[in-house]
Amino acid sequence: MKSKYVILLSAILISVSTFAQKDELKTLKKIYSKKIPSSSDMMDFKSNLSKLEGIASEEGDKVYVNFYKSMLPFIELTVLGSTATPAQMNDFVNPKSISDLATGLNATLDFEKKSGKQIFTNDIAESIKSFQPMFLNYAIDLGNQKKYKESAAVLFSLYQLNKKDQEKLYYAANYAFNGSDYDSALRFYNELIVLNYSGEGTAYWAKNIASGKEEYFNSKSDRDRFFALKTHDSPRDEKIPSKRGEIYKNIVYIYTQKGKIEEAKKAVVEAKKSNPQDTSLLLTEANLYLETKDFTTYKKLITEVLEKNPTNADLVFNLGVISYNNKDLVDAEKYYKRAIEIDPKYSNAYLNLAILKLDAEKSLINQMNKLGTSPAENKKYEVLKKQREDVFKSVIPYLEKVVEFDENNENVLKTLLNVYNALEMKDKSKALKARMK
Repeated sequence: MKSKYVILLSAILISVSTFAQKDELKTLKKIYSKKIPSSSDMMDFKSNLSKLEGIASEEGDKVYVNFYKSMLPFIELTVLGSTATPAQMNDFVNPKSISDLATGLNATLDFEKKSGKQIFTNDIAESIKSFQPMFLNYAIDLGNQKKYKESAAVLFSLYQLNKKDQEKLYYAANYAFNGSDYDSALRFYNELIVLNYSGEGTAYWAKNIASGKEEYFNSKSDRDRFFALKTHDSPRDEKIPSKRGEIYKNIVYIYTQKGKIEEAKKAVVEAKKSNPQDTSLLLTEANLYLETKDFTTYKKLITEVLEKNPTNADLVFNLGVISYNNKDLVDAEKYYKRAIEIDPKYSNAYLNLAILKLDAEKSLINQMNKLGTSPAENKKYEVLKKQREDVFKSVIPYLEKVVEFDENNENVLKTLLNVYNALEMKDKSKALKARMK
């Protein structure tokens, strides 16, 4: 008998709790439906929401509790209206509240689609439409403040609110990348790849007759409408290139930073499949092998890049560095001199040529130090001394060029001074000392 009473009491309590939930949900909906709720309405709204958070048990009730909760900061801001201070605005509208809003609205839309009862579907669609411009401006402002991680979060929320707007996901990935939030950036970039996003398209421009300035239009039909009104003329179409190469390059960089070299190599292979003519991908792949100290593959790939872009001084210089590291001094000198031909102000190429030449001086000093004092050895000493002086004479033009382009390079200044002193070039030495002081 007692167990029967317990079951009956339990059923009554569940029933009472369910009625309470329904009443509180009705109160929340009533307040939410008001154009501008009052301060007392907000107190009731928060009170009922707080009660429901702990007792909502059915799927639908939980969804709507989260919906009202995600809308709360924005309703509060509406109540404050023009009296809202900047601090209050930051409290209510921030990357987290926007992210929560996107989650709450999407969950509600999914539930209503599944249940077939469209209570807030149309209202949410209108809300998203009105929120988007404000949130986009907010994201841009955060980016301008170099708050890249926060800007990325807002842009991703905008994408969540409108999955057709894949460009927002692309910019979210870039901002996350710039903010060194590599986990988020990688997640966003990989989603773009799954979506087969390229960013290719056409930009539509026309000149505003009144201002004389060129303006951008989202579509050709938009531009044609203004053109027909004769407010704009000089229409121009601009081809927007694919962004896939950039996306893959950033993925490779992230994997490299994380030490995931094999994943980086796979990403480059996939990138080259979709962008076989993109020389920047070859360069990205080459740099990856440079990071892993596979100099043979690096040199092979750089040579391929140079065949397509023979006037890239940085690439030629890097080949010189690789050749020098592999003790191929003839090729190293050739590449350094070629870099200077391309860019006569390439300071590092002059410096590395000087270093390459001075390496021979070390060997000569070692040989001179091992000699004795016999007539034959003295004769050999003079030959080596002359060779050493020739080395010093050969590096002077290179060191002087470095000083010309980088006059505060203390190490180079000291090296040049030592060379002058070794060759007993007193006037040059005196002038350089005065310059250094």
